[in-house]
Amino acid sequence: MSVLRLNRTAFKAQSFAEAADHAPYYKKLSWQERLEVAGYLNAIAYNFDPERPPVMNRLVFSTRSLKNGKFI
Repeated sequence: MSVLRLNRTAFKAQSFAEAADHAPYYKKLSWQERLEVAGYLNAIAYNFDPERPPVMNRLVFSTRSLKNGKFI
C-alpha cells in the first residue's frame, strides 16, 4: 500500500458547502481505492502505522453454542 500524502500547496477558494461536498470525488474511485483511503484515515485517527495495523487480541472474547434455545 502506498503512503498517501496531503498536498498542502493545492488550494482553491470555496464556500463551506462546496468544501463539504466530497461525494463526487469519492464516487469516482473504485471500491478498492475507497477502502485504502478508509484504512489510511483510520490509521491517522488511531495513531498506528498503516503498513502494520494492530492485531486484535482474540483471547479477550469467548464463544458459546446455542442448542434448543439454551446456551451450552
